[in-house]
Amino acid sequence: MTRKKKSKSNKGISNLTNTILSILKKDRNQNFNYKQIAAKLGVNDASSRNQIIKTLAKLAAKQEIIQVERGKFKAVVNTEYYTGKLDLAAKGNGYIICDEFDDDVFIASNNINKALNGDEVEFYVYKRRKRGKLEGEITNIIKREKSEYVGVIQIHDKKNFAFVVADSNKMYKDIFVPINKINKAEDGDKVLVKLEDWPEKADSPYGKVIKVLGKPGDHNTEIHAILAEYGLPMEFPHEVEDYANKLDTSITEEEISKRRDMRKDLTFTIDPKDAKDFDDALSFKVLENGLYEIGIHIADVSHYLEEGTVLDDEAYERATSVYLVDRVVPMLPEVLSNNACSLRPHEEKLTFSAVFQMNDKCEIKNEWFGRTVTYSDARFAYEEAQAIIENNINLKTNWSLSEVEVTIPTEVSLTGKAYKTSKDIAHAILKMDKLAKIMRKKRMSSGAISFDKVEVKFDLDEQANPVGVFFKTSKDANKLIEEFMLLANRKVSEFVGKKDPKKTFVYRVHDEPDDSKLANLQGIVSKFGYKLNFKDRKTTSASLNNLLKEVNGKKEQNLVDTLAIRSMSKAEYTTHNIGHYGLAFDYYSHFTSPIRRYPDVMAHRLLQQYLDGGKSANEDVYEEKCQHSSNMEGLATRAERDSIKYMQIKFMQDHKDEEFVGVISGVTDWGIYVEIISNKCEGMVSVRDMKDDHYAFDQDQYAMVGRSNGMVYQLGDEVVVKVKNTDLVKKHLDFNLIGKSVE
Repeated sequence: MTRKKKSKSNKGISNLTNTILSILKKDRNQNFNYKQIAAKLGVNDASSRNQIIKTLAKLAAKQEIIQVERGKFKAVVNTEYYTGKLDLAAKGNGYIICDEFDDDVFIASNNINKALNGDEVEFYVYKRRKRGKLEGEITNIIKREKSEYVGVIQIHDKKNFAFVVADSNKMYKDIFVPINKINKAEDGDKVLVKLEDWPEKADSPYGKVIKVLGKPGDHNTEIHAILAEYGLPMEFPHEVEDYANKLDTSITEEEISKRRDMRKDLTFTIDPKDAKDFDDALSFKVLENGLYEIGIHIADVSHYLEEGTVLDDEAYERATSVYLVDRVVPMLPEVLSNNACSLRPHEEKLTFSAVFQMNDKCEIKNEWFGRTVTYSDARFAYEEAQAIIENNINLKTNWSLSEVEVTIPTEVSLTGKAYKTSKDIAHAILKMDKLAKIMRKKRMSSGAISFDKVEVKFDLDEQANPVGVFFKTSKDANKLIEEFMLLANRKVSEFVGKKDPKKTFVYRVHDEPDDSKLANLQGIVSKFGYKLNFKDRKTTSASLNNLLKEVNGKKEQNLVDTLAIRSMSKAEYTTHNIGHYGLAFDYYSHFTSPIRRYPDVMAHRLLQQYLDGGKSANEDVYEEKCQHSSNMEGLATRAERDSIKYMQIKFMQDHKDEEFVGVISGVTDWGIYVEIISNKCEGMVSVRDMKDDHYAFDQDQYAMVGRSNGMVYQLGDEVVVKVKNTDLVKKHLDFNLIGKSVE
């Protein structure tokens, strides 16, 4: 016998007044009668209806709602509503970032009202919390940030449904999935689930499994999960690959005739030793008047990537290549990225070039922009170019590049062209190194900031397991390439922006740092004995550079470098030029990497349009494309960081019995974060595991302080830790604290 549901009217509908107000405020422009409210509440008995009618009458009498016509009510709008973006904390509370307020607005978990992290929401501010902080309530969800989540599925066979527990600690609800929508997933699988609905009365959102990723902890499963979490693709659609493979990538005499022929100019590439695509090359020539003609040659991607095609649509949607620890997810299919658009040695290529004539002081005497055809005479790894620079080879004597382990022949034979010897190439590299150093010095004196943060890299075995960690630093060869790429990016931007500021162009801008973030940085670095001067723009950049120089090689370097970068504004793409603070450029664009960045493709197209005498492009269209590109860049960056974190934890799994010296990189009320000096892996020591005393968080000291023994664990202290737990699924590393390091 089926048991009858108890009517809610037996004890009355709980919290009815606030519920009715919430319903009316959510759709404040709509009128509601008691039947519509009853339907939203899921009640239909007479007692409940009478309760609703009486409550509506009371609220109307108090003028908290308005009766617009007989039996129809709407909310009293005496509150100003705002829109902003929700940033959820792991504990379920959140903050709304809104341009209307200097500070973020706190939203308690009971006022989130089914909004999710990153959602664009409508809200109102109803009171001030302690210390004058604003608090509000979300009234409407304007736009969901995302609808797809990665998690582990838990199937309840007997109950005919499943739940997906999201990996993200910012997803505060498990996702309900009907059994007919699990897409053949097995219990415990890691899946990608898409939200479909969140019914009014339901505690959890409803969804369906759209992809089974594999078993948690499996390497490919976790890498694919990182991509899926940020909505990044794992492979190209068949129709895109098919279109790309059918492209005619031959270089015809007809096409060459339309371009400046620079195949006879000494040209070479310098890239990482494991690079598969080479999207930039340099050429060098000494002119009869003593000037140096230097060409920055970029793969002419826009020649192959025609607007309106499936290939271009896919490239735009991706907007960037994604560089994970063990793989690259390219913006373009391999036929372009690794072949037709890769400036490989001893091959003719279609390029888009910026060519400059300059003197020994790096003063630009002439500049030219346009489409070219080039021939790369040699391919250098950074290490090989660095060997030439460091040895400062004496060009007056006979020598062989093999002496410095450079893997190109002593003589480069070019059929039908002049011979270019290894001595010529070395001379070019040495001269361009000197010019690059002059340009860098000029930039720094103009207020540029030198962020040379150490990059963590992994040695991987054939199964992509990390067997070692090494650090990548920027040396002279890297800086040589960087300076000439910066020159091209700046001069292309100036060519369009200075000549006709009204013309639409894609700029890479970087705003001045926020004063509060700089103050926070000062507060932290002062604990290490460093001082900063924020009197004006010049002193700010000078003191930041001095700080970065002083910490170089010290135990706190990575921490301070990271904090300094975080104090900066984010660089972004836009059609509205405000200059680039970090580089100290009034004009700056991205022009030099169209294989891996869509904004560079847009810059190429616009530059060619203006070189051809074309009208200004539609600003609104390009601004939307810029915003999309900035958003995708952000997602790619987060995915790349997650892959590094994942690999660090995987690496530490094999070192559980070892003790490591680390630096305290963060202190919170729930524990301390420690970064191991030898490999930059960061983990957490929970305050609950600090057993020798009862520790309390001291916010002013950035420290954890023992109440009985007075022991202080402060930001920047060296400590000894041991691995307690590694969680590849949650990408979490836990340490046990052994004690302070004895120097």
